Amino acid sequence: MSAARQEAHSMPAAAQPARLITAEELWELPEQPGVRYELVRGVPVEVPGAGALHNLIAALVYRLIYEFARTRNLGLVFTDGVAYILGRNPDTVRIPDASFVSRERIPESGIPEGFWPGAPDLAVEIVSPNDRAEDVHDKVRDYLAAGTRLVWVLWPKSRSLTVYTPDGQARELGPEQELDGGDVLPGFCVPVTTLFAVEP
Repeated sequence: MSAARQEAHSMPAAAQPARLITAEELWELPEQPGVRYELVRGVPVEVPGAGALHNLIAALVYRLIYEFARTRNLGLVFTDGVAYILGRNPDTVRIPDASFVSRERIPESGIPEGFWPGAPDLAVEIVSPNDRAEDVHDKVRDYLAAGTRLVWVLWPKSRSLTVYTPDGQARELGPEQELDGGDVLPGFCVPVTTLFAVEP
């Protein structure tokens, strides 16, 4: 590993060196148990670990989307293990809590082994208690600017959801309202409260 990459890996985000790193350099950073990084305009930013409630909601949302998309052969659904390259020069890499890529947007070369080259059609972010609203909105902007057609932001505390679309619209949905998949997941429709139904 280069000295620059070693430095970027060991330093906190607030003290990052002037030299920015690329998505490829981020991919090559040695793995540390429980530690993940996104890349925000060339600067590695550690992604905090998620709590149990966050994890259960993410798994439920993934399962709902996966079952719907699989039976209709719509495309691929991922958990938060997949990172997307949303921008270049400087590079931005984001890791949504769940995501969907339509079959038409799967690269001709097949499913990538590394970061996904481009934006997902749908990105889902679940807000944790330690997430800052500014950071959440920054992620939404990155997704939409890169070509994501639909972003869902889930708010577990209020059991509500915000739907963002490329036209600049942000639609708030409460627990008693229904969420649909628009033209990204046509026909998908669930009560918002279902997305948070994780109690044993």
